[in-house]
Amino acid sequence: MGVIHVTVTLRATQKSRRKYEADFLVDAGATDCMAPASKLQRAGIRRRGRMGHELADGSTVTYGFGLAEIEFMGELTSGRVIFGPENCEPLLGVTALESVGIVIEPATQRLRRLPAAPLK
Repeated sequence: MGVIHVTVTLRATQKSRRKYEADFLVDAGATDCMAPASKLQRAGIRRRGRMGHELADGSTVTYGFGLAEIEFMGELTSGRVIFGPENCEPLLGVTALESVGIVIEPATQRLRRLPAAPLK
């Protein structure tokens, strides 16, 4: 699979002036978004809980998570954001993509907007 990066902006709330903006790797294997914990904290995103996650190598780790507004490709959604290690590459997971009607096109390795987001 090819590598796709998208500029993403994370905010704690719609009215937040503080934000975290970076190029995120679109990860078809990740459910949630992830960014370095210090960047999320500086953006005012608060930890709301902890959850176990399975890594690509099959091991499991527990990370904190928060809730944030997620903006990319002219679209806005909100969702869970994982407080990752400081050296992690920011990830854009499939939940954020699908919630705004964007899918990864397997044949072209590009992001494609659906004509409408499915409700079925």
